[in-house]
Amino acid sequence: MPELPEVEVVRRGLARWVLNRPINGVDVYHERALRRHVLGPNDFVLRLNGRSLDDARRRGKYLWLPISDDEHALVAHLGMSGQLLVQQGEIDDGPHLRVRIRFRDSDPELRFVDQRTFGGLAVEPLVADGSGDRMPASIAHIARDPFDAEFDQDKFVRLLRRRRTGIKRALLDQTLVSGVGNIYADEALWRARMHYAKATDSMSRSAVLTLLGHARDVMTDALAQGGTSFDSLYVDVNGRSGYFERGLNVYGRRGQPCPRCGSLIVRDAFMNRSSYRCPRCQRTPRSPRW
Repeated sequence: MPELPEVEVVRRGLARWVLNRPINGVDVYHERALRRHVLGPNDFVLRLNGRSLDDARRRGKYLWLPISDDEHALVAHLGMSGQLLVQQGEIDDGPHLRVRIRFRDSDPELRFVDQRTFGGLAVEPLVADGSGDRMPASIAHIARDPFDAEFDQDKFVRLLRRRRTGIKRALLDQTLVSGVGNIYADEALWRARMHYAKATDSMSRSAVLTLLGHARDVMTDALAQGGTSFDSLYVDVNGRSGYFERGLNVYGRRGQPCPRCGSLIVRDAFMNRSSYRCPRCQRTPRSPRW
């Protein structure tokens, strides 16, 4: 699933190209892409036709577009391969087009493309999240991300140090802090010289804030380069790949030398996925929490 920098790149593209344009038609080509819209495709189309999208918002990895004159929003779940593309009508649809949104002022149109069909679109009601913000019901439980102006880092430190788990598990917990996924967790931990199994309840406030700073920094660097693309499945709204893969220090670099000390990067199995680290810079702690 795309992480915060990739979703933010998409959000910015949507904010530029699709806001405040009345919708003139919605075509659904694959109903699985609307499986999260429980009232079905016909209701999905009716809720969008004639309306416009007022804003493009994000919390962590999650993206939504509030609908004009309504208490609902169009929610995009990108999954592993979902793409929101802004394209001219004459461009070939391709084999994986799932939903097309056309606008009254003609081109460009908005297309949802998803090769693996793990993602999808839905229109959801907006609810209060407990802090005054209104957001889709499916996202209201998600924590703020480190770039959010309302992110409370003191609360984050306090909650993290109460956990009895490994630090990477805590970073990936979207109810604790959102936006950080596998790639940027590994990169932040490498920058902090910290093993992913370091016990959260053993960490000092200073260590937590240092790691949080590295997470912000690495995601800022990734955002400046359009995010990380390992294949053609993640692209921005214009179909362009991100280039931060070239700036990765450990993720996906098993067997390559650590840029800091020269030791060969290792890959460990972790939560049905992978963790990449330098065995010298990120030594296993004495009391690891796996």
